Amino acid sequence: MKIIISRTDAIGDVVLTLPVAGVLKKLYPDAYICFLGRAYTREVVQACEYVDEFIDWDQWKDSADPEAVAALKGIDADTIIHVFPDKKIARLAKQAGISQRIGTTNRLYHWWTCNTLVKLSRKNSPYHESQLNLKLLVPLGAKDLYSLDEIAGYYGMTRLSPLPKAIAALLAPDKFNLILHPKSRGHGAEWGLDNFRRLIAILPQDRYKIFLSGTAEEGKLLTSLTAAFPYVTDLTGRLSLKEFIAFIAAADGLVASGTGPLHMASALGRHALGLFPPRRPIHPGRWAPVGRHAKFFVKESNCEACRKTGDCTCIREIPAEELKAYLDLQSAARPVNRPGNRSGN
Repeated sequence: MKIIISRTDAIGDVVLTLPVAGVLKKLYPDAYICFLGRAYTREVVQACEYVDEFIDWDQWKDSADPEAVAALKGIDADTIIHVFPDKKIARLAKQAGISQRIGTTNRLYHWWTCNTLVKLSRKNSPYHESQLNLKLLVPLGAKDLYSLDEIAGYYGMTRLSPLPKAIAALLAPDKFNLILHPKSRGHGAEWGLDNFRRLIAILPQDRYKIFLSGTAEEGKLLTSLTAAFPYVTDLTGRLSLKEFIAFIAAADGLVASGTGPLHMASALGRHALGLFPPRRPIHPGRWAPVGRHAKFFVKESNCEACRKTGDCTCIREIPAEELKAYLDLQSAARPVNRPGNRSGN
């Protein structure tokens, strides 16, 4: 049995889709699981032990239909699950003759491109994104609803590359290694640099080793932090995605808004502290990090004024002291010299 999971959007969305592969492997241990995604998510998908093959959608998306159909036929899949709806992919999957094509009822084109429809609307659902993803597996024998605690055990992000020795050496075995990821590449509401500055200032240096992460371009926006706190290690633009995944796994925690790194940290079992606005559809009820050491922070408010302006003051009003109090509890419980992927071997 060969199954394609189709999710061709951002890294955070992809991470929250990895449990689909985990549940499928539990239901069908001998199944061959393919993940159709964007090229820049390859390293995330390949870290998942439940995925047998990554298929690069970027190699096909601009191809003529006959070429793309031939490529899909070559995979010889029995089933495709359209976790992220895409009209072209749905059409190509039908033309390729994939026997079972699972989609949602709320996409009109699924009515003539899919032959197994799941009644599912994400916009007004009370469920988390990861729970909604798994509802697409009900026709394959999955439960109608998985708890978030259950989902935390289905990521399977165990295929990690060793860290280069120079990067591994930056971690402090006697401190709580905390990654701060202030920016979101415009993909969501941000906590703001003033709040990250306050958090750095109140975290004692003798207990915390602090790192800044982000792209090289984002690093240019963080110079006020690196100038104010020279003891903070700036990793922006220094790591490949594969190295960043391994670094998160070797660190103790990460603070970010609802971004890909936050969801990677939760999937890797790190202390993932997420900062969220209270308004739909970007509220934590839908997008909170899911993991055994995941935690979200949100100010309960109406937030309608923020919706109108596009500038969310609600998320910026989450106090840094609230995060510090939580972090202090976690750092106090941290084993001394906690082993991690730090040898570079």
